[in-house]
Amino acid sequence: MLTLCQRRRLNNRSNMGIKKYFLLVSVLSTALSAGAYVSEVWNPDLGNGKYKNPVINADYSDPDVVRVGDDFYMVASSFTCIPALPILHSNDMVNWTIIGAAANELSDKAFDVPSHGNGVWAPSIRFHNGEYYVCYGDPDRGIYMIKTRDPQGQWDEPMLIYEAVGVIDPCPYWDEDGKAYIAHGYAGSRAGVKSIIGMIEMVPDGTGVIGQDKVIYDGHLENPTIEGAKMYKRGDWYYIFSPAGGVATGWQEVLRSKNPWGPYEVRNVMEQGDTDINGPHQGAWVDTPDSGEDWFFHFQDKGPYGRVVHLQPMVWDEDGWPVIGVDKDGDGRGEPVTTYKKPNVGKTYPNANPVESDEFDTVDLGLQWQWNANPQALWAYCDAANSQLRLFSHFTEGAKSLYDCGNVLLQKFPAENFTVTAKVQLVPNTKNGKNMVGERGGIVVMGYDFADLCLESREDGIYLVQGDCVKANKGAEETKVADVKISDNGESPWVWLRVKISRTGVKQPKSKPEYECQADFSYSLDGKKYQALGRSFKVIEGHWIGAKVGLFCIRPWKTNDSGWLNVDFFRVTK
Repeated sequence: MLTLCQRRRLNNRSNMGIKKYFLLVSVLSTALSAGAYVSEVWNPDLGNGKYKNPVINADYSDPDVVRVGDDFYMVASSFTCIPALPILHSNDMVNWTIIGAAANELSDKAFDVPSHGNGVWAPSIRFHNGEYYVCYGDPDRGIYMIKTRDPQGQWDEPMLIYEAVGVIDPCPYWDEDGKAYIAHGYAGSRAGVKSIIGMIEMVPDGTGVIGQDKVIYDGHLENPTIEGAKMYKRGDWYYIFSPAGGVATGWQEVLRSKNPWGPYEVRNVMEQGDTDINGPHQGAWVDTPDSGEDWFFHFQDKGPYGRVVHLQPMVWDEDGWPVIGVDKDGDGRGEPVTTYKKPNVGKTYPNANPVESDEFDTVDLGLQWQWNANPQALWAYCDAANSQLRLFSHFTEGAKSLYDCGNVLLQKFPAENFTVTAKVQLVPNTKNGKNMVGERGGIVVMGYDFADLCLESREDGIYLVQGDCVKANKGAEETKVADVKISDNGESPWVWLRVKISRTGVKQPKSKPEYECQADFSYSLDGKKYQALGRSFKVIEGHWIGAKVGLFCIRPWKTNDSGWLNVDFFRVTK
């Protein structure tokens, strides 16, 4: 049975005469259930009272979560993928939806162009005195704070509350005596030293800091690369949950003291053990509203797939230390679980996953989309009347490849194996009745390297081109691998572009594992029969992020007008 939303979509397409009736099987498999998107490629809710990890099989790196009443809110690192600081919501910790972003752009003009790997590092989210706070570190600028009373609504502009170079991963804490603190880490690449946890007193309203920063724990001897501090209090003890050992191979440490300034005792409370979940650390401790259960969110670095989000059970031992995961040998260190009973939140909630597909039926892009830089109004137009997205071709001064272009519209990989299909049409700019040469647009898979399948305007018509670029982050230029002419001058016909993402293996699963991933491109002129084009592409991660997939439209010259790429839909399926 179709939902009301789906019936409206089909009716609109019929009335407008724009879109043909598309495959209902695909629509139903990604159906909107009770207003929520349900993924066809990854759903952690097993439907039998249990869940499987990852609960979000996408690159929401450095996750932090806070519970407010019956609601759980998550924030994650976004670096210079914009809108920044995605905000997700759940009622049961397993089923998550994207509800917005805390920052629609980053205020520094440096982010008007791609600045891969910089920007927003390891944020935290907290609720205090009726307000939600998101605190994040920019390793080149300092600590920022953003506030709102409605996490699904408008957030304040980011405020730089502590100007410093190399201070990262901040987490605010408000004490019972009215004082407030920020625990944080240090980026060795900027600060010149790492493996240290610091603390600074914060103005209680979150608008500034008091006094000087102070080192409260040195992890060089026992816990190298300790960072990602998350501060809490339980009884008389202050706890700082901090990952150590490195992103792909580390473990979860917990520090505790009866004074916020220390000295701190330290214990390892979770590590990989005999599991294949490498580097389990960096996350958030939350509890259930009524049942008194404790849980911990963390990420796992899976290379081209990014840092995916896991949920672990957590208990407190008789000495007041947390144990995360399942402690099989009783040594106080848990190991991550693959499947487990769902948190007891008092009721059952419908399945929901972060949105992936987009039919472009509204005046806004889907919440999953991010640009490579602060967006410009002239990059895109959401043509809701025709249920299409229009990407205007854009010229980027000095760009050697797509890697250097801000107007690349991308989203995270949602699973290890999936297929993306986009129906597109290139409408080139013309001069004297002929297409101008070099405008192109289509789909792209982007990491440090990238590959694309696009429509390109040439002197004798429009071609379908598959290309790739190895070491794009080092300034390499794209290589055109294969092409086929599909029309003469004028707009192209509608073409279905497809990329299939496949996990092909894992090397060294116990010591800095390398997840292997491949992209294969194909196209169709009727939406039914697909023809492979080009060569398989080895997908690798980006700068602190997993690979992403999406859309683009660019040109190699300046002019007073542009052509564009029409996009009828962007669908993620098995």
